[in-house]
Amino acid sequence: MSIGQDIEQAAVILSRGHLVAIPTETVYGLAANAFNPDAVIKIFEAKNRPQFNPLIVHTDSVEKMEPFLNGFPDWADKLAQRFWPGPLTILLPRNEIIPDLVTAGMPRVAVRIPEHPLTLALLRSLDFPLAAPSANPFGYISPTTAAHVAEQLGDKVSYILDGGPAKIGIESTIIGLGASGDPEIYRLGGLSLEEIESVIGPVQIKISPVESNPESSGMLKSHYAPKTKLVHGSIDVLLASYAHRDPLLLTYKRMHPGYPSDRQLVLSPTGNIPEAAHRLFSALRELDDRGARLIIAEEVPDQGLGRAINDRLRRAAG
Repeated sequence: MSIGQDIEQAAVILSRGHLVAIPTETVYGLAANAFNPDAVIKIFEAKNRPQFNPLIVHTDSVEKMEPFLNGFPDWADKLAQRFWPGPLTILLPRNEIIPDLVTAGMPRVAVRIPEHPLTLALLRSLDFPLAAPSANPFGYISPTTAAHVAEQLGDKVSYILDGGPAKIGIESTIIGLGASGDPEIYRLGGLSLEEIESVIGPVQIKISPVESNPESSGMLKSHYAPKTKLVHGSIDVLLASYAHRDPLLLTYKRMHPGYPSDRQLVLSPTGNIPEAAHRLFSALRELDDRGARLIIAEEVPDQGLGRAINDRLRRAAG
């Protein structure tokens, strides 16, 4: 395993059916040739990810998606024009060129165009799209730096394309048509509900955690979790139940009064929700490394990216 910014080297490795970790504006992804099932299976093996959990397919243009999509509806086109490249994934009907392994046998494939100059340059150089979930062991905290990937996956990945810290720090929002025939959000993420609704009108949120066979990434009940047990909610309430376990605290914008400051991390002292989202996974990783018995995480305001933060914390506690 090596780390660098050599796009040509990354392209050669991917063309030979091996794995490359790629930077995006959300988190780092673990990428393989989406058209090559033998390459894609290495993603599942490296992450110890169950094969019933579908992957997201990345490329650099809507035109490159057309051969493996069975249509691109008007609502999706409006969102793509407004938010791609960016932290939005769209779930659309697929053609057979996309292997069942990528979609877990589902009739739809999740697609997106990531916003990162290195990865966009890499995607432009390839004649195939990349299947890429987050570059971490399955169920653990997503990586937001190249160092996180190296620490977690080591020699399971051939090359890490180092694009610096992820700008957003939380995974993409996933949207697709629901049973009603209207767009629904399947995963809260780096693009807020309000931003989406400003383009296509009211959208339902379909966040129903499942134990297996999810329709898209990020729907499993337990995910994004540190090794340390985590509980999520009101710190006052949770401390009343768990103070005897000497927990570490993850707070939103201020230290909890009367509790040791060296046992607390604040996500955003200014109360800035995008900053809190950006710091979430690195803060969880830092607390996890301290070897405590318990982490108590405070709920943030449930608006904008705050919904995605609370979603990740609920699943980390799941």
